[in-house]
Amino acid sequence: MNIPLIFDIKRYAINDGPGIRLAIYFKGCSLRCQWCHNPESISAPAQKLYTPERCIGCGECVNICPHAALEMTAKGVRTDNNRCALCGTCARICPTKAMEISGEAKSIDELMTIIEREQHLFDQSDGGVTVSGGEPLLFPEYLFKLLDRCGERRIHRALDTAGHVPEENLLTAAERTDLFLFDLKLIDNERHQQFTGVDNRLILSNLRALATTGAQIQIRIPLIKGINTSDEDLQAFAETIADLPGKKKTVALLPYHAIAVHKYRKLGSSYQEDALQPPGQKDLERAIDCFSHYGLSAAVGG
Repeated sequence: MNIPLIFDIKRYAINDGPGIRLAIYFKGCSLRCQWCHNPESISAPAQKLYTPERCIGCGECVNICPHAALEMTAKGVRTDNNRCALCGTCARICPTKAMEISGEAKSIDELMTIIEREQHLFDQSDGGVTVSGGEPLLFPEYLFKLLDRCGERRIHRALDTAGHVPEENLLTAAERTDLFLFDLKLIDNERHQQFTGVDNRLILSNLRALATTGAQIQIRIPLIKGINTSDEDLQAFAETIADLPGKKKTVALLPYHAIAVHKYRKLGSSYQEDALQPPGQKDLERAIDCFSHYGLSAAVGG
């Protein structure tokens, strides 16, 4: 079984489905969205994060590294990636959490222990568990077992997906998922490839196939000014969603923000935040009006 690494578990999540939720984030994604707000979710293997502002220069990590992969410099700790084995020794000893390892393997039993501690909150708020990422459906066997275990406990199950997965995985998930949070980035295929790195024909085909099953689906659209906020883009979104089989889908509009800049810096990655801008209030109003024209309910936030 291909076991995903978990890079975050958020308690009291209120934007990833109904009620109070526990959100579990898998590492690994087939898209490379230029605006990704969880860059640590893209790569499936573990990654080291370093925050130089937190580093107090104690040198403990340098001294303890079993692979002699660290060096103290004037700009902080430098990692030799050819030597680093991502064992996590430096992160465990760092007193200020300047060093962190993103990605940890957890068994289904370990996750269920965490989930069951929150069940009283789910029961009180009609909440549940949301599995996100990354792309959870890249790890179908593990994901299905987790969803089945939650189902046995009558815990509401939401699944956040970008849909760029084998159709079989998606339809099998539909048998054990109560709500899909289905991300759409762009409808124009050429521009979708430009900004996410992948063709979107599989995504759109999967969305239609999923809708045919009668699954409950909320469409989530990250809005980035100048990339997918034109009248043409909004109309393409609305036409595509309105044409799906079954009852009308709700739409959550997620305005882009640059809050993830610090994550890219921790990873040592460049991020051109100046090239990406949040939509203005008029952009959001135009989007809501456009979806309303097609009989779709759209709101900011998800």
